Amino acid sequence: MTPRIPTLDITRFDSDRDAFVAELGAAYREWGFAGIRNHGVSQSRIEAAYQVFKQFFALPEEVKRKYHVPGGGGARGYTPFGVETAKDSKYFDLKEFWHIGREIPRDSRYANVMPPNLWPEEVPGFHEHGYGLYQDLDKLGSRILSALALHIGLPENWFADKTNSGNSILRPIHYPPITTDDIPNVRAGAHEDINLITLLVGASAAGLEVLSRKGEWVPFTAEADTIVVNIGDMLQRLTNHVYPSTTHRVTNPPGEEARKPRYSVPFFLHPNPDFLIDVLPSTITADNPKRYPEPITAQGYLEERLREIKLK
Repeated sequence: MTPRIPTLDITRFDSDRDAFVAELGAAYREWGFAGIRNHGVSQSRIEAAYQVFKQFFALPEEVKRKYHVPGGGGARGYTPFGVETAKDSKYFDLKEFWHIGREIPRDSRYANVMPPNLWPEEVPGFHEHGYGLYQDLDKLGSRILSALALHIGLPENWFADKTNSGNSILRPIHYPPITTDDIPNVRAGAHEDINLITLLVGASAAGLEVLSRKGEWVPFTAEADTIVVNIGDMLQRLTNHVYPSTTHRVTNPPGEEARKPRYSVPFFLHPNPDFLIDVLPSTITADNPKRYPEPITAQGYLEERLREIKLK
């Protein structure tokens, strides 16, 4: 039997807290991935956001490129097809994408590393629906971090003041149709995410695969009402690998399915830029000695990784 990545009902965080925290923690220790049901993000919100994102990607190339910021590392606005490359991969990913970041006061101490958002004037409602989804996923991500904090013996609100100005990103992605059978690239090469946790909402097609501890690629196509949430490298480092950041990829579908576009919208939840990622003492044991002697700020770590995936 193919192993299954668990899907859990987050309303149990309120009704059956201890059991939910134990099950969620166990899922992440084993897989680094879980599905979350009854998450509170309305289907109408998700559909409205997907609609405006699809309208943007359907614009002519020269219009989309107006929103590309050269030298910006893709932090805001549009990143064209064929730029991002998974770490250590020979081939670029088969995708174009847009980045929406947190809206902060321009006199914030983080303003130098968190630029203002760009909004495409050609797509009415992009700001409203895009940033609305950003805020809903930010709220859901905070609930999941609360449960994970409890699982490793931290206070429920431990992450709250460490992520309230986080450099989190909503990334609508368009994978165009694949028109030739001999292409060596995959839609998204095998990689781990950089951030604390990633929330993936409403992938429109199969293709996501997760590498199990046994070295097998396990497909994870969630139900329509499920948000896929996985651990990123920052949380792996912070928890001394108690929560693993699992390798995953997006494969090219077979046959005629490859001739269809694919859309997905991950939300990358980041800590505040000046948060110091230092291994939590509670995660250091005789069996799991401290793996990272030197702490690093979230912003320093992000910039290091952006260079590796050719966005900087």
